[in-house]
Amino acid sequence: MVAYDTLINGGTIIDGTGAPRYAADLAIVAGRIAAIGALDECDAREEIDAHGMVVAPGFVDVHTHDDRAVLESPSMPAKVSQGVTTVVTGNCGISLAPLQGEPPPPLNLLGGADWYRFASFADYLDKLAGAPAAVNVAPLVGHSTLRVAHMDNVQRPATTAEISRMCLTLGDALEAGAIGLSTGLAYPTASAASAEEVVEIARLLADQGGIYTTHMRDEADQLVAAVEETLATGERAGVPVVISHHKACGRRNWGRIEDTLALIGNAQGLVAFDVYPYIASSTVLLPDFLDRAEKVVVTWSEPHPECAGTALHEIAEKWGCDVDEAVQQLQPAGAIYFQMHERDLQRALSYPGAMIGSDGLPHDIHPHPRLWGTFPRVLGHYCRELGLFTLEEAVHRMTGRPAQVFGLQDRGILVEGNHADLTVFDAQSIIDEATFEHPTRPATGIQRVWSNGECIWRDGQATGARPGHTLSEKLGV
Repeated sequence: MVAYDTLINGGTIIDGTGAPRYAADLAIVAGRIAAIGALDECDAREEIDAHGMVVAPGFVDVHTHDDRAVLESPSMPAKVSQGVTTVVTGNCGISLAPLQGEPPPPLNLLGGADWYRFASFADYLDKLAGAPAAVNVAPLVGHSTLRVAHMDNVQRPATTAEISRMCLTLGDALEAGAIGLSTGLAYPTASAASAEEVVEIARLLADQGGIYTTHMRDEADQLVAAVEETLATGERAGVPVVISHHKACGRRNWGRIEDTLALIGNAQGLVAFDVYPYIASSTVLLPDFLDRAEKVVVTWSEPHPECAGTALHEIAEKWGCDVDEAVQQLQPAGAIYFQMHERDLQRALSYPGAMIGSDGLPHDIHPHPRLWGTFPRVLGHYCRELGLFTLEEAVHRMTGRPAQVFGLQDRGILVEGNHADLTVFDAQSIIDEATFEHPTRPATGIQRVWSNGECIWRDGQATGARPGHTLSEKLGV
């Protein structure tokens, strides 16, 4: 008899590679997968009956704004309830470190000066190491965070001296454990940055084995040009590129996703992208984003918290003013923008190798339902109900594919010796329950979740275990 810590019996293994499913038992010892096969004659401290269930790698949320959440809410119920065991933080140019002081929009999505208190990225990672979360964290450094820290005015291109200082700070962060750099070129904190500035900073990643992710300069009228710039940035800097939440915004741009996917295909694997399964986006409330949206719903407002969850036009009507005046009175604030087309969304989701990222905003009063529903929605609605892809392919996009793209070693695939990040779910019932009206309802169908061999979700609630690691692997290093 062999004694294991945990033995999961009778499940259907979907291993994260895209290969066909198969029936097998899986055993865990000391946080790692110890064996996969016929293990019914073995002993374990805990045995789990997984008959009728899928046993898959824990899902990797490649696009999050969980920098603060992993410190403030370390049990991470919004994520572990979906089967997520790893989050990539610091996206869209917004990272909690390294910056001290009151942040401008959109950095205030993560909080105010009480949270922007880390003078270095190492300080932030030390805090996280001392109080780990339930999930693993793969942290990016935000380009806008660097700009705010080193420039007296972000409404202009950076000088040579400022770029040098940003590079030094990025280098320190990579040395401390950051996995790469993100940009948010559509936002006021970075829209004035030149292509040369971005390339110069991104070149540092090539030497350090880091990755470059980008909320591109435009996702609407200049969408195709923005993709071309992104491809050129990756080529000039010599770094792998991930386009964040790829989409086409605004009615007049619906259908252009075909053009951008063709560009991505012609890049021959030099660029990847993530997508969330909704036709509405969410970020800070910005006047520039209003004209392309069919509808806008306020998610939070500092002076008017009572407006959270209310459509912007209804607020304006109630106040007896126009929409522009209402936006000014609500600031600082956040919003959901209904601005994409379902056909474009399905094209992006169906594209070979597309990854899944929630882009959820955990600190909104009335968040977008993607925060709680993204991964079960892909598995339940787009995979099972619409048949966009097989279950094996859906799991691959959430596990093995992101592990490959982001260089997450020994994760994302169920194989002996890998870290025991696992999700057990019912493929016939898994579905998102979060809606735009009730955005924090947990999904159904997730039975159990393990992070590094410890159970973090069981019987519909977080266990309180916090075994997450900081993942500081670098590509090619």
